[in-house]
Amino acid sequence: MSTEPYAFDPAIVAGVLHHMNDDHADDNLLFARAFGDPGATSARMVGVDGSGGDWVYSAGDALERPLRIEWPAPITERPEIRRAIVAVYDRACAVLGVEPRPHE
Repeated sequence: MSTEPYAFDPAIVAGVLHHMNDDHADDNLLFARAFGDPGATSARMVGVDGSGGDWVYSAGDALERPLRIEWPAPITERPEIRRAIVAVYDRACAVLGVEPRPHE
């Protein structure tokens, strides 16, 4: 059994990163504040695989800090990425005491 996380096709990864960084920048910052540093001032997603997502964030200075967030369970299919990110979003809202928006 392989211990390496599932590697999505580079086009899928690029699409997810584009979508998260262009359409969900606020969620990226929410994740950084919940799981990295409550004082985070910026964040962007930089990677995704079958085990989790990778972000970098800044907290009031020019340094970018890495942040790895594991999915609730390993995934191997493109549609599962959205479900995993929604689960992380809900968890981040709970950590920060923020009311989550409804999911479509």
